[in-house]
Amino acid sequence: MIQIYTGNGKGKTTAALGLGLRAVGHGLKVIMIQFMKGEINYGELESVKHLPNFKIEQYGRPDFVNPENPDKEDIRLARQALKRAAKVIKDKQFDIIILDEINVVVSFGLIKVEEVIELIKKTSKKTELILTGRYMPEEFVEYADLISEVREVKHHFQSGVPARKGIEY
Repeated sequence: MIQIYTGNGKGKTTAALGLGLRAVGHGLKVIMIQFMKGEINYGELESVKHLPNFKIEQYGRPDFVNPENPDKEDIRLARQALKRAAKVIKDKQFDIIILDEINVVVSFGLIKVEEVIELIKKTSKKTELILTGRYMPEEFVEYADLISEVREVKHHFQSGVPARKGIEY
């Protein structure tokens, strides 16, 4: 099935990680390809080192991507991640493939919506494909089996609380 976690609230990547954690508990193989994330020591990178059959690969710089004027390196890394995702889908070695922040990558124009739809179409019926990130393209709706929207009601960042190690990263 194709699952999408989107919306402006906190918890989309965390939901995908939770699904992966559950799957590993049942002996399934999981890979998370993180678009636009790199060189930041996210807690999940340390956690999966202790789990069999759960792999995370990052393709990004530690800086935020400027959606109006993305750096050439951001585009290159997004394309590299897309190429890796295509290979992972073709090889059929993982039961669950998580494309973390891919919705944002498409929204920012780093890759085209049609390229992601091609990946979706090539995904085996035996593979769970998870797409995360804000700004889900409307074109994805017809291909998805499940879409969950995480909506922000209140966020502690608004009162000046910075990102906390182990909680937000």
